[in-house]
Amino acid sequence: MPVTGDQQLLKQLNRMAVVRQVDARPGLSRAALADELRLTKSTVSQLVRELMDEGWLAESELLVTGEVGRRATPLHLDPGRLALIGAEVGVDEARVLATNLLGEVLDSRIIDYDDAHDPASCIRLAAQAMVRQARRLARAVTPGGARRVLGLGIGLHGAVDENTGMLRHAPHLGWRNVDVRGQLEAQFAGTALHGLPLYMQNEANVAALAEFEFARETAVDPLIYLSIGYGVGSGIIVSDRLLTGMHGFGGEVGHAILQADGPPCSCGRRGCADALIGLAALLGDERPSYAALERLFKRVADGAPAPCAAAAAAGRQLGILLNNLWAGFDPMAIVIGGPALRLGDALIAPARQVLAAYAEAAMLTAPEIRTSHFGANAVAVGAAALARYRLTRPLDLQTLERRATRAT
Repeated sequence: MPVTGDQQLLKQLNRMAVVRQVDARPGLSRAALADELRLTKSTVSQLVRELMDEGWLAESELLVTGEVGRRATPLHLDPGRLALIGAEVGVDEARVLATNLLGEVLDSRIIDYDDAHDPASCIRLAAQAMVRQARRLARAVTPGGARRVLGLGIGLHGAVDENTGMLRHAPHLGWRNVDVRGQLEAQFAGTALHGLPLYMQNEANVAALAEFEFARETAVDPLIYLSIGYGVGSGIIVSDRLLTGMHGFGGEVGHAILQADGPPCSCGRRGCADALIGLAALLGDERPSYAALERLFKRVADGAPAPCAAAAAAGRQLGILLNNLWAGFDPMAIVIGGPALRLGDALIAPARQVLAAYAEAAMLTAPEIRTSHFGANAVAVGAAALARYRLTRPLDLQTLERRATRAT
């Protein structure tokens, strides 16, 4: 698609380039920024001034360089004046929180559903919690005054069309073709959240962005986030881009075949990762629920033979999936997250052993395998990260708007 724009877009590109560069290398001076971005010093000074006035950037103590002339003033993202609101519309509950620009959680809430099979009810409860979150932020007293909400993000458990805001299919909720964007915007009408930028993506995709945007000390590229809950999904980042596929359904590795003629999957195939690794499979005949998962985790922690053997078998299949992701994308790291982490080494240790055996056979070094920085908040924090990710990449927003227009 041809990239076109006007002076306003060019300025926004430069503004957000400054923000991303300061985020990547906190402590840069205006002069260093001009050199890094190949912009004039006067342009950078003007952009920095605007971004400081708006709450994006702040100054640190002056640097003593030993050189003659004006001392350099380090810049960093301002954690005190702006906020992002993220929500996970989960299978058993919703989780809503606010972060600052650095991804530090300011406040969080968990919301129980009235009826998990009623999408309108679940979305309404999540939206109301987001509105209440904004009210709490507005009442909070900070040195810079009340925090301003920059944008909103939603993490959804299913196949999401980000261009239109439609949740096409959430198999573990039983939802199909739900207009999440339309319902949220209707709930936000007349509130402080009306008209704010709103973004939504699959839960594994946003959790990947949490690691990429907010865990800078360990952020790598390419990066894969593997989410293991009732089912299995992944978020894949390559060259600073979230890979979502032609229709936004990329990363659905839960339906990659790991075992020919294996156990049946809810999708109609046999031997899918969902059917071999997902927690719904480990529950056996027990109906998936929060209480059922808690019983499973306790039995594994207590060393009960049958559930421990099932977790180890799932772990070996997980090792095969990790090898396939490594072969397919050659990532620097694969981050494992989701409720299945509660199984601990009963699941992860066999996976590491299988992957190590494949690496030894190929005489290669496997990618780093680690667990999520953000624990149970990974998807909600990732939803906030999605908002920052999109807002700081204006060309991505332009592409999304054009696709949405074509879809309409």
